[in-house]
Amino acid sequence: MQRQEIQGLRVHVVNVPAKAVHSHGSGDVAGINSVILEVTTDEGLTGWGEASPWPVFTGTAEGNAAALHVHLRPHLLGADPVQVERHLAMADRVVVGCPEAKAALETALLDIVGQMTGLSIAELVGARHRDTVPMSFSVANPDFDADREDVARLYEDGVRLFKLKTGFEDHAFDKMRLEALREGYGDSVSLRIDYNQGLRATDAIRTLRDLEAFDLTFIEQPVKRHERAALADITRAIDTPIMADESVFNPREALAGVQMRLADVFALKIMKSGGIRRALEVAAIARIGGVDVYGGCMFETGVAHAAGAQLMAALPELELGCEFYMSTYYAREDILSEPFPVRDGLVHVPSGPGLGVTVDRERLAKYRVDLLQ
Repeated sequence: MQRQEIQGLRVHVVNVPAKAVHSHGSGDVAGINSVILEVTTDEGLTGWGEASPWPVFTGTAEGNAAALHVHLRPHLLGADPVQVERHLAMADRVVVGCPEAKAALETALLDIVGQMTGLSIAELVGARHRDTVPMSFSVANPDFDADREDVARLYEDGVRLFKLKTGFEDHAFDKMRLEALREGYGDSVSLRIDYNQGLRATDAIRTLRDLEAFDLTFIEQPVKRHERAALADITRAIDTPIMADESVFNPREALAGVQMRLADVFALKIMKSGGIRRALEVAAIARIGGVDVYGGCMFETGVAHAAGAQLMAALPELELGCEFYMSTYYAREDILSEPFPVRDGLVHVPSGPGLGVTVDRERLAKYRVDLLQ
């Protein structure tokens, strides 16, 4: 394999409008405000990565763009793209936080290495355990009539996993939606709920017990990120599995979470963990501690979805499915040359080298609001 050098980095800040507002316990979102990283080598290869932050969750697009363009670029130009872990260690020394920028960097480098070797990212980081993953759609439109129409359409498309965003309205609204979907679809669908930290710790157990009758697959992050003791108490008190998302970002937090039995499930996201390899470390700690994992996402284009799908393929065990519906069912248009592969309610893991997807440069330019190069 001929040695190559990183010749250029271009940082594209994009804003892709959504088909509908999605409401959460921590705020509303009406589009994908993301950072697309383009890394090129002296031999003409191009690797793509994405930093997809959410200001109330992980960080900002502006901060991640600056981390890549101002702070990491000088250390990467002229470097060997194959030395991925060395570059990630450098990024941790140079920039505190910004896990999304580090995820974008890792993805772009692994995309290049995959093209150099003919291997997918899943194979580069371990193995390809699966080709498809059941896809979950988030029911989050404050207009539930519109959401019902979407659920019906997705059901016809083969989707059977639906996660209701709860806590942005009152408890009666959440209960009404669960009743409607359970009555309409019976046991043919898996229903999950996600509070995005929207419950008060003092009310959480009573509120959640009232919803357990709907046979929920899991309940995600009912309380604030820092209220870990309360989350552990809820996990012990509630029969339905509890999932930690905002409370577990990285391997260190995963280890603490396993030790205190924080939750029954950890949500894996490359954006909060700082990349695919760090997310695999979270998954390994969870597996050793008897905790399940689930494939979550931020507000992402198909670039980040492809990286997330490669992560899902590399997991030895995955029972609860993944999200990765944004580019197909949320964004008005994606930026990939070919649609992100979702068929029959399944995410199909791209099979080509590296990420296995390519970016449509015209669409990228269409939604670009800033370019740093």
